[in-house]
Amino acid sequence: MLTMTSLAAQNQFGTLIDASQRQPIVVTRRGRPVAVVLSYEDYQVSTQTIPFHVAALISENYPLRGQEAGDSMRLHLSKMSNKAAQEGLGEDHVMRLLNDELACLHRH
Repeated sequence: MLTMTSLAAQNQFGTLIDASQRQPIVVTRRGRPVAVVLSYEDYQVSTQTIPFHVAALISENYPLRGQEAGDSMRLHLSKMSNKAAQEGLGEDHVMRLLNDELACLHRH
């Protein structure tokens, strides 16, 4: 992944946009990553798929096949979504919680 400072991104915005059509670009400020610029197509794909680590976790806990697996996963995700909404959690917050949980599992 390419990296560009925020100052360079500001001064070379056209270059940033062109480069983001080929791969995501990390934008840094004071040496720390603060943003990622990616093509609209890549953004759409990333928001419409289940992250691999989440799919792996689900498949470990629901070793079903075919239609039964799909139905079980949809039911489970629906329950999770409803519970999160009841607790006032947005999708971004839920994803952070899942990522934290997976990181914890990998450490043990």
